[in-house]
Amino acid sequence: MKNLLVTGGAGFIGSNFVKYVLANFDYNVINLDKLTYAGNLENLSDIEKNPKYKFVKADICEEKDVNEILQKYEIDTIINFAAESHVDRSILGSKEFVVTNVLGTQVLLDAAKNLKIEKFLQVSTDEVYGSLPEDKKEIKFTESTSITPSSPYSASKASADMLCHSYFHTHNFPILITRCSNNYGPYQFPEKLIPLMIAKALGGEKLPVYGDGKNIRDWLYVEDHCSGIMTVLEKGKFGEVYNIGGNNEWYNIDIVKLILKRLGKGEEFITYVKDRPGHDRRYAIDSGKIQRELGWKPAHLFEEGIEKTIKWYIENESWWKKVMSGEYQKYFEKNYGNK
Repeated sequence: MKNLLVTGGAGFIGSNFVKYVLANFDYNVINLDKLTYAGNLENLSDIEKNPKYKFVKADICEEKDVNEILQKYEIDTIINFAAESHVDRSILGSKEFVVTNVLGTQVLLDAAKNLKIEKFLQVSTDEVYGSLPEDKKEIKFTESTSITPSSPYSASKASADMLCHSYFHTHNFPILITRCSNNYGPYQFPEKLIPLMIAKALGGEKLPVYGDGKNIRDWLYVEDHCSGIMTVLEKGKFGEVYNIGGNNEWYNIDIVKLILKRLGKGEEFITYVKDRPGHDRRYAIDSGKIQRELGWKPAHLFEEGIEKTIKWYIENESWWKKVMSGEYQKYFEKNYGNK
């Protein structure tokens, strides 16, 4: 049985991925997470007693800890989700993004190379490509699109991708890179658009929308992203990049209006706020490569995925209220503090 290290497995996509793997594949999963503000072990409370699952609190930037974990658990496969990922936070201060996203990736790569890890999959983002023109819907990001990041966050992810690429070419290291469009679904930290708008609407608060709300994003249900990653892990060619997208473009303002309508709220709850600096106008992924070469495609239509997502946030109000209050951060100490 393979021993899979998932870094950042207590975050939104990481925790969904850990559950997806344990439910559908025969892997031992070791979850390494520093538990920054976006890491929440309550996301994984239902599988923490699974004999094929182990959580380890650690920082990917700490070489000694990373090496010890790789050796102790006889890791042969690494999937790196660990990242600072919120654009607004990167604008306020970029140092943490460079340290975690670039230096952390370098530490993982060196440890993995020295221990001859069999596969290393870097989870990246479509934001490394920059922005697309609004009026040319036929143009989408492909794997050969130039890397022109617009924010400190996307610049740090692009840097990590290039490091991975260099290790493949210099060391013949078994690298795979995936770049996804905007994810949505259960357990997403409510600073992101969809969970923030749902939480605000449920609380009867104003829904803040940047600029004119006409920024366009391609939305991918998180479980489809997880299936795409596993497809690349098991079938992908080393040294290659694979885009994973939903082929599902929406204006931000239309997403907000859809959420309000579904929750029985009026559009008077929308309030437009000053746009953030360097806000990319449009993202859209061409995922033809992964579909043609590896046989993957998303299983969820947006109408189905957004309905499931809204329903989950309605039914799990205590989860997102604890996240917004900060109470969720006590979970580790309560459940792991004396172990």
